Amino acid sequence: MELRHLRYFIAVGEHESIRIASLKLHISQPAVSRQIQDLEDELGITLFERSPRGVKLTRAGQFFMQESRRLVEQLESTVRDAKLIAQGLQGHLRIGFVENTGWDSLVPEVLNQFQQGAPRIKVEFLANNSPEQLNHIASGTLDGGFVYLFEHLDNNLKAIPLALDNVMLAVPRRWGLGHRKSVKASSLSSRPFVTFPRSVYPAYYDRLIAASAAAGLTMNVVQEASTEVAILSLVSAGIGAAIVNGKNQARPPAMVQFIKLSDISIKLPLAFVTQVEPENPAVSQFITTLRQVMTSSTGPCAD
Repeated sequence: MELRHLRYFIAVGEHESIRIASLKLHISQPAVSRQIQDLEDELGITLFERSPRGVKLTRAGQFFMQESRRLVEQLESTVRDAKLIAQGLQGHLRIGFVENTGWDSLVPEVLNQFQQGAPRIKVEFLANNSPEQLNHIASGTLDGGFVYLFEHLDNNLKAIPLALDNVMLAVPRRWGLGHRKSVKASSLSSRPFVTFPRSVYPAYYDRLIAASAAAGLTMNVVQEASTEVAILSLVSAGIGAAIVNGKNQARPPAMVQFIKLSDISIKLPLAFVTQVEPENPAVSQFITTLRQVMTSSTGPCAD
């Protein structure tokens, strides 16, 4: 049995006429009659009662008509969905992000516009640090991610540069540093600090320690945490100060004061990373939206 058998059968059944069905199908009447006969022979049942005035569905034919319509509609829907998936307009997309990037205008705007332009794609937005994201993107468990890059990418990954952020000092408000707009790092050597373990992101950790040392600050690290959210929680509790991404100002904890460091500047290169040849067609649609947002806000972005 072929799909055309079902289409011919449905056309004849709907019009109860081989002549009208042949006109609708743009097929000759003998060809339609032959296909219906072949279908009945294959099924071993009579689908139509024939008379000089036309054809009429048998009870078995009525049931087969109902099910044939359902099958054809389901197949047509499946074909439509498959085409949308191939075009990157339907499916499932897993995107990683460093949590503080989700509080700024760029990443939320990209997600908003993408969901409006591709409502059939379900986006899973997963918070994780940059090294973990890169591992997941390389293995295919993430389709892409907003990460901070401090080292060369693997050959199977590519990046779209987005922005250069910078670091700031976060201190407990209970320290009473007033309304200072900036401080020198060297003035903080006696203060306790919270940072993350080197194992979390060795490249950035080494750059942070080197920049601090160059400014005359040897951090007295009293506690470590693996994420900036956890670090800021410890700062809120008064455990110590921390040098963190300035983007955290977009959602400042009530018990934390942010102050610029006059003698430490560490550029944080934000980028969107994917595989060089992504398997998921929806990735290209997401990148198109990303470029549109970047172009409208800051001008064209380069690879």
